[in-house]
Amino acid sequence: MALVLGIESSCDETAVALVDSERHIVAQRIASQDEDHAPFGGVVPEIAARAHAERLAPMIAGVLEDAGIALSECDAIAATAGPGLIGGVMVGLVSAKALAMATDTPLIAINHLEGHALSPRLADESIAFPYALLLVSGGHCQILRVDGVGEYRRLATTIDDALGEAFDKTAKILGLGFPGGPAVERAALEGDARAVPLPRPMVGSGEPHFSFAGLKSAVLRAHESGQYETADIAASFQQAAVDCVTDRLRIALAEMDDVDTLVVAGGVAANATVRAALEQLAVDHDMRFAAPPPKLCTDNAAMIAWAGIERLGQSDPLDISARPRWPLDPEAEPVRGAGVKA
Repeated sequence: MALVLGIESSCDETAVALVDSERHIVAQRIASQDEDHAPFGGVVPEIAARAHAERLAPMIAGVLEDAGIALSECDAIAATAGPGLIGGVMVGLVSAKALAMATDTPLIAINHLEGHALSPRLADESIAFPYALLLVSGGHCQILRVDGVGEYRRLATTIDDALGEAFDKTAKILGLGFPGGPAVERAALEGDARAVPLPRPMVGSGEPHFSFAGLKSAVLRAHESGQYETADIAASFQQAAVDCVTDRLRIALAEMDDVDTLVVAGGVAANATVRAALEQLAVDHDMRFAAPPPKLCTDNAAMIAWAGIERLGQSDPLDISARPRWPLDPEAEPVRGAGVKA
């Protein structure tokens, strides 16, 4: 049985976990930075990097103590090497390099997006390749075909904002607090999703790509008009986002008629309304639907450790660099109208 230590520090969650090859999360700790960033309504990169630097070492020691093992008993150390806020990524990767050097343990540099992409296989051993993946988080919104570890073909991406970013900005506009995604979801429970006429950007277009900037701007105009209740705007925004996602997925799934499983991963996958709509979409396409439990949707180190398990036998040099951008499919063609994040 193999054992991998995972380290995640790409944004505002400092996380460490031990995962074994039998899919057990042996021990894990996650330190939230919500209180640090709440006054600013969003993540401040410098504050995030400083918090990672202060918390990571004692968290690593704590996870090893919780598990009752020594670092030398690990078969590999896996750490997020990108994409993400570069200061935080560097803190985690440099820490992993130091531990790997000190114990002569293999270092595995993990793409944060691959951690999300493979996380459903940690939760459910029956999920086999290939599968269709909707990856939705604060920084990314993509549809991919997953044929194996390291084998990804991107079918769609966002030309502007990611879905999680749109949730966060909507929360900020409406004064719902931070983190924004859960705040919008809570407010939407009290609202009428048909009350506010909001656009569905890209719906009906022939390409499966996403756009959420116009929807976010429409939320701002609705709020500033003073005509609508906050809960109604939140519910209408959430429904518009769901309509956009399901419409885009229908087009992409037509290009994957040999795939029988639809998987959703990333922070937005924790949203119950989004999950329900995707589950129904899978039923409509006679597909199996799979999603990791909510604790594995948001940023966490268990998914990084599991990606390390999936990549056991590989190792990376200690001079490998942290990367602020790291596409899962580097061969994907640029999308018309998209910026560098896509």
